[in-house]
Amino acid sequence: MPKTISRKLLISSAIALALSGTAQAETLKIAIAGPVTGDVAQYGDMQVIGAQMAVEQINKAGGDLTLEAKVFDDACDPKQAVAVANMIVNEGYQYVVGHLCSSSTQPATDIYEDEGILAVTPASTSPEITKRDLKMIFRTIGLDSFQGPTAGRYIADTIKPKMVAVIHDKQQYGEGIATAVKSTLESKGIKVAMFEGISKGDKDFSALIAKMQKAGVDFVYYGGYHPELGLILRQSFDKGFKVKFMGPEGVGNKDISTIAGEASEGLLVTLPPAFDTRPENKALVDAFKAKKQDASGAFVMTSYAAVQVIADAVKGAGTQDPMKVQSYLRANTFKTPMGTIGFDAKGDLSSFDFEIYTWHADGTKTAVQ
Repeated sequence: MPKTISRKLLISSAIALALSGTAQAETLKIAIAGPVTGDVAQYGDMQVIGAQMAVEQINKAGGDLTLEAKVFDDACDPKQAVAVANMIVNEGYQYVVGHLCSSSTQPATDIYEDEGILAVTPASTSPEITKRDLKMIFRTIGLDSFQGPTAGRYIADTIKPKMVAVIHDKQQYGEGIATAVKSTLESKGIKVAMFEGISKGDKDFSALIAKMQKAGVDFVYYGGYHPELGLILRQSFDKGFKVKFMGPEGVGNKDISTIAGEASEGLLVTLPPAFDTRPENKALVDAFKAKKQDASGAFVMTSYAAVQVIADAVKGAGTQDPMKVQSYLRANTFKTPMGTIGFDAKGDLSSFDFEIYTWHADGTKTAVQ
């Protein structure tokens, strides 16, 4: 009898231990911070669906780490981004995917650095963000110092305009990339007749268009987001100023075609590679399609990758301590829908190539051959 009781006790203890182990599976909380509302909420939607799909896929695969995510809206506004960052701190999050707009990411990451919170931005391209010797900020997208020269070289070597206007929205992202394009053009002997800023939210660009016409501008590069460029395109078309335009990934959104209509046809855009067209990502793209979501958005796969590298680094480091995880991120490479990626000492990707596309009035795009 004592032996039987002992055996039962052993079996009961083993079951309890197994159940205890299951119950103690770790939960990793991730904040997704970006514009849910405002003029560029479409980009925030790309970020959210990409990040949430990664959470879903990682959890579905099983393992000893379960992810939970919560979305925070900064409306692509620096002041609101600071408020959101403080909210994330107060709610106890140690990991952030975001922010999206460079002007929001810069002040928010100052707070995250002070609080020991690790952030991976899938969309902020301003080089200034990682020039501050911060340990807790990474990104899964390239820099304007890559994107600007890519655009500038294409303009100079392929378009070969005689007189260029470089316009920007006076924001960190827009002015930064416009400056990089201007520098590249001038280094290649292309005359930049105008380098001017507009104000975000402006609606009437008739004076700017008249000035470009008077200056004999035959090519326009715009640094900023799609709402303003859409209006510039439409108003230029209506006034007979039908020159070639180009912009960064911040204008590569279907809404620019809604705003500009036929005037958006032929717009040149630099964008991240079309990760959704890669054969190895077919099953993932099908998972998006099953949810009636578009995997082709510029920041969808970069956001998926941001969640993935956080989860993989936490698993690899064997801890949720952000300081140890940031060290692991810098010391290893990670297989993602973007390919195998790694980070340099500043938290930037070791390599990233922007590609050039022709935008069409129906909201689609074609890679430039």
